[in-house]
Amino acid sequence: MRYAIIGDIHGNLEGFQTVLADIKEQKCTHIICVGDVVGYGANPKECLDIVRGMNIPTVKGNHDEYIGLDKDPEGFNDAAAEAVSWSRAQLSPDNRKWLRDLKYFRLVANFSIVHATLDGPQRWGYVFEKLEAASSFTYQNTQVCFFGHTHVPVAFIRDTAIRGGQYSKLKIDPGRKYFINVGSVGQPRDGDPRAGYVIYDMPTQTVELRRLNYDIATAQKKILAADLPQRLADRLSVGR
Repeated sequence: MRYAIIGDIHGNLEGFQTVLADIKEQKCTHIICVGDVVGYGANPKECLDIVRGMNIPTVKGNHDEYIGLDKDPEGFNDAAAEAVSWSRAQLSPDNRKWLRDLKYFRLVANFSIVHATLDGPQRWGYVFEKLEAASSFTYQNTQVCFFGHTHVPVAFIRDTAIRGGQYSKLKIDPGRKYFINVGSVGQPRDGDPRAGYVIYDMPTQTVELRRLNYDIATAQKKILAADLPQRLADRLSVGR
């Protein structure tokens, strides 16, 4: 089985459609989402309709949570908070209920998924470095766990010590645990504006990071046409 692990779509329909086309070309058998289907981008409804229509197993991201709820988001900058309010107005009560009902953590086959951290998934902590990954490894009961939230594809490996860094392809070795960020479909932040996701090939026990060019200009025009903050459009072309 070949699992496509996606996340941080953030209402970016152009990025999402490009990734879905590549997933099909790569002959993946399953698609899994580590959260934040909505927020920032101009097509929250369309992206959510695709995820729901394809019955993609998904965990709750912080944007999913606040767009599903009616309370003010905590720790969001002004642009992100404005996008939360705007996105709420685009979604039906049923779609918002679906977001509210998402779980923070899921087991899928023999691996797990979470949006942020395993030690406190509802607190929305960020994992950029080894010390931050260490807390999640304490709670990781599967060999492999995929996560998102930072929009930066990095992998952390624990055996006798914890190592971490960027990756393009990983071999999952027995006796080690892996905490792997899959990057972002809709708003990369590692300086590479291309859409990102990973393929977990279970027969070969490999994890491959995929990066794809997509129609950034159209995604930007939609954001501006929706009267969302300029910053949300500008950052797509620089991957920050």
